[in-house]
Amino acid sequence: MKIVVGLSGGVDSSVAAYLLQQQGHEVIALFMRNWNDASVTLEDECPWIEDSNDALLVAQKLGIPFQVIDMSELYKERIVDYMFNEYKNGRTPNPDVLCNREVKFDVFMKTALSLGAEKVATGHYAQVNSTFDENGTEIFHLLAGKDDNKDQSYFLCQLNQDQLSKSLFPIGNITKPEVREIAKKLDLVTAEKKDSQGLCFIGKVSLPTFLQQQLKPKEGEIVEIFKDFDQYHQEKTEFSSKLEELEFLSAKTHYKKTDGKVIGKHQGAHYFTIGQSKGLGIGGHKESCFMISRDMQENLIFVGEGRDFPGLFRKALKIETADIHWVREDLKLKNGKTLEVSARIRYRQPLEKATLYQFEEGLFIEFENPQSAIAEGQFAAWYVGEELLGSGVIS
Repeated sequence: MKIVVGLSGGVDSSVAAYLLQQQGHEVIALFMRNWNDASVTLEDECPWIEDSNDALLVAQKLGIPFQVIDMSELYKERIVDYMFNEYKNGRTPNPDVLCNREVKFDVFMKTALSLGAEKVATGHYAQVNSTFDENGTEIFHLLAGKDDNKDQSYFLCQLNQDQLSKSLFPIGNITKPEVREIAKKLDLVTAEKKDSQGLCFIGKVSLPTFLQQQLKPKEGEIVEIFKDFDQYHQEKTEFSSKLEELEFLSAKTHYKKTDGKVIGKHQGAHYFTIGQSKGLGIGGHKESCFMISRDMQENLIFVGEGRDFPGLFRKALKIETADIHWVREDLKLKNGKTLEVSARIRYRQPLEKATLYQFEEGLFIEFENPQSAIAEGQFAAWYVGEELLGSGVIS
């Protein structure tokens, strides 16, 4: 089979390419150049040239064709501009999830298929398999990677059946230490290379610097809310319907400046996210202060002291109808139906027991235990067992 591998210059995709080659496939390596601006990357971090060179060396070592494709214009349009807009509106986007949906498994995949490839492979720690339903339709299943510490199925939560049908994840059934061991035995240049911590295919980025490219600083006040101010955390016990209860539980907390005490200044509410403690510049507290809410119109940030501050927690979240995505379209909930699932609201968060409730007004996820720092714009993903069934943007 002719397979294109997205060779990123990291150890995971390097080993993915090798394993496919060992299985007898015709492997072609493509490197995506997604960014041209080195001004926002951190010191001593070369955003793409080093990765491209490493990918080329791996391809040469394996004896497979290698090509660089420039997708920087598309990446800026679909990912970076979206990011700026989301932060500007007080939301917290996930560029890696979007990069997979909009770039890697869309335009990049189409480019690969145009080269005559039957499948596209990446170095994600996830698995895909398929079964046939009673009508003979092939259904593709997105499964968690074998390595619990590295499972990246969350980042693939917006893929659809067509994309999964053409996707391969060769390292999904092995662990990271095993991947490194294979790379060492092959003496690949990427064997000891650290994992990328940056934005998808850009490199390690200073997010405040990155955001300041388009989002201008705007001084505002930091308001501390105290634990004894519990007006917004009182339990309401009587509801006329489950929908009313879920609307209440998923509602964001709105504070006013007069609800607390001004304790400092910030350079723009759009630079911060719910649950953030670093970069706030707040001292004089026994425990760290965390951002619990923000008022974009008034440019106010509200903080509370301690990880257990009540205002950090919510028991439910809502996903607007337009933002609901089912990987398994055949399991899509009809209005009025529920489903017991495990869910997460960020990468590497342990899966939490939850129930999905589908209404005409949207999809609600009610957790068994209240969740900390539920941020608008992030993706919530839900699983049954090892299989990721769907996801949606938190409203």
